[in-house]
Amino acid sequence: MKDKVRLDIPLLLPEIEDEADRCIGRLTMELQGRTGIQEAHVVAGHDDTPAQLCIHYDPDIVPLERVREIAKGAGAALTEKYQHIHWSVDGLSHARKARTVADRLRNLPGVVEAEASAAGAISVEFSRSEATEDDLRKALADMGVRQRPEPALASQLPAKKAHADERDDHDHGEGEHEHAHGGIFGANTELIFALICGGALATGFAIEKLTAAPAWIPLACYLAAYVFGGWFTLREAIENLRLKRFEIDTLMLVAAAGAAALGAWAEGALLLFLFSLGHALEHYAMGRAKRAIEALAELAPRTAVVRRGDGTLSEVAVEELVIGDIVIVKPNERLAADGFVVVGRSSVNQAPVTGESVPVDKEPVPDRAQAAAQPDKVSAQHRVFAGTINGPGAIEIAVTRLAADTTLAKVVKMVSEAETQKSPTQRFTDRFERVFVPSVLALVVVLLFAGVVIDEPFRDSFYRAMAVLVAASPCALAIATPSAVLSGVARAARGGVLIKGGGPLETLGALNALAFDKTGTLTEGRPRITDVVPAAGVDNAKLMTIAVAVERLSDHPLAEAIARDGEQFLDGQPVPAAADLISLTGRGVQARVDGEKVLIGKAEMFGQGGFAPLSAETAQTIERLRGQGRTTMAVRLGERDLGAIGLMDTPRAAAKDAIARLKALGIQRMVMMSGDNQRVATAVAAEVGIDEAWGDLMPEDKVEAIKKLRAEMPVAMVGDGVNDAPAIANATVGIAMGAAGSDVALETADVALMADDLAHLPFAVGLSRSTRWIIRQNLVVSLGVVALLVPATILGLGIGPAVVAHEGSTLLVVFNALRLLAYRDNGGAQ
Repeated sequence: MKDKVRLDIPLLLPEIEDEADRCIGRLTMELQGRTGIQEAHVVAGHDDTPAQLCIHYDPDIVPLERVREIAKGAGAALTEKYQHIHWSVDGLSHARKARTVADRLRNLPGVVEAEASAAGAISVEFSRSEATEDDLRKALADMGVRQRPEPALASQLPAKKAHADERDDHDHGEGEHEHAHGGIFGANTELIFALICGGALATGFAIEKLTAAPAWIPLACYLAAYVFGGWFTLREAIENLRLKRFEIDTLMLVAAAGAAALGAWAEGALLLFLFSLGHALEHYAMGRAKRAIEALAELAPRTAVVRRGDGTLSEVAVEELVIGDIVIVKPNERLAADGFVVVGRSSVNQAPVTGESVPVDKEPVPDRAQAAAQPDKVSAQHRVFAGTINGPGAIEIAVTRLAADTTLAKVVKMVSEAETQKSPTQRFTDRFERVFVPSVLALVVVLLFAGVVIDEPFRDSFYRAMAVLVAASPCALAIATPSAVLSGVARAARGGVLIKGGGPLETLGALNALAFDKTGTLTEGRPRITDVVPAAGVDNAKLMTIAVAVERLSDHPLAEAIARDGEQFLDGQPVPAAADLISLTGRGVQARVDGEKVLIGKAEMFGQGGFAPLSAETAQTIERLRGQGRTTMAVRLGERDLGAIGLMDTPRAAAKDAIARLKALGIQRMVMMSGDNQRVATAVAAEVGIDEAWGDLMPEDKVEAIKKLRAEMPVAMVGDGVNDAPAIANATVGIAMGAAGSDVALETADVALMADDLAHLPFAVGLSRSTRWIIRQNLVVSLGVVALLVPATILGLGIGPAVVAHEGSTLLVVFNALRLLAYRDNGGAQ
């Protein structure tokens, strides 16, 4: 005998937001080892339900209450043992430094996993018993990295406190815009050191070639160039050597030292000058991409004008806002909080959050109490977001989320965390470098003894080896992928698309198949009543009175349509109260009206599960309505069929154009999935330009359909992120629309279209494809330059030309990646 129970994961592991977290795996493994528990697995969250842990157990061996105790105890033990942190930091401006920092963190006692990004984000999972946050801060400080306030909160500090923070951090130059290395010149120290190095090199070379000054004077200039050019390179090389790793910085120093040993001081100084200048310019270029993300955090104002209790207005810091506060927003001001409009009408520019190019009209909610009770169900014409810009009218909004929980704050946090997730190509290049760098060192050692095979002095062999060392250093390869991923994620965020890391960014661009949910994705999601067909002896008012009474209790889109549009058929008759509503997922609902049982749902619901079949009359009516492309609902009171209701959900205005643009981008297969009957699904699909339509699907059928498609080819699932969450979670890439108002969508999907606008989907696919193309270009350039330079230096090319080509390729791939920040598509994502 086997039974099962589902428990909310947030109750078991309060810190865990992602069901793919390692602690979920630990929890399931822990439970599966217990007596009486046969299986434990995760069920993805959907609607307003968080992800759940499903436990299969034998009630003859362990009772349900004991299962709950075991699960909660195991979760509490894991929560007590492991902690997860996501920090924004200063001091990471290039991928090599980020990788070094992540490796050093992994080597700390108690650290289970660590990731770091050039965007200035660090993610660490560690054992509470072996490490603390202070230990991590100290380790980071030793590496020249410091934690800074979360971006979502930094922008919401009061003005005075923010200025105080600036004074406290005066030694870090430009605060969040600083480069990896601080110093006496703040953020610009590395660039200034590189320029001093170049000046000393030029001075020494001029004195040596153009004057008869003593030899020690140009030598002193070259030594100065070595000091300033190698200062930061030496620091990073020492960090790498502590980890027993030979990185690019180490190779550069060895080459420069080799040139000095040969007396080629000018060439060694040139190497360090170009390498340090390239590093500094790389930091600057990467900083531009970082600031594109950090700019999101600066959108929300720091203060808000609030009307409280006695009606007086006061200006408060946004972090002091509480749910229910009434915030006054003047024309052309930025909104300080998420909420809904209670007074006034205006148009709001939502582009900073959703990427919509046209301002959206806003009006007051009709029922303030209901909106406050269910803020997530407030429709788009009433809902507003922090960071958006009010238009010409003054409005008052009721706050529904605290400052740290606004949509904007979550987007900033998720984009920052996404930067720690490496793409498949980046993981490949990391592995390649770990093999390639030791191989280069082995080749250099062989070349050092070339004189044994060919007749040449050791000086020439040594010089050639140093030149090869420079030529083979994979600087461009190290930055090729992360620079493109960072720029792509930043551009997507600015266009109202949240892409959670390099993996989804690359994968989406490689897909040739898309699956769409119908309702709310390809259609408006607001069906309307088109036909009311009562059975013989029943009038319209009787049929609709029962239907409206029951459907008022449901939040399904079809139920809302019947409750909204049904009153026109009531002839003023009062609507009785319904009770005991039971949702029969994917089929319909059951309730009681005046003590009698009422069933409303698809025709397929009747004739199974203990329900009597429909009468021949009602079955024929439904067949006729379906032939006209209607979605149908049969209504039964007691044992009698009252009739059928036909509804139609119109396709979105942007759907047909979006599908056409996706085809133009090369998406070869598109499938529409729907719970409606096959004929309705086929009609809607044909209207928007999709060839394949799969109808009559229950929610679990959609999951199986996605699994079937995924077995044939990688596929993305596009839905509204609510009832589609399980299918989205099972796709190769999950894409949620209208995510700005849905926490479930933000947490479930790999790609979130913040606006409820299908036109943003081609933008996301096009950007992903451009990112993949640029990554490929960068890999060809970086590997191609190495492939050309290594044999060229073996055959006699000097260190100077090798350095110029080497550093030139590094800058080329960085600035090529930055082109993504200016990506535009015909759909108008700005």
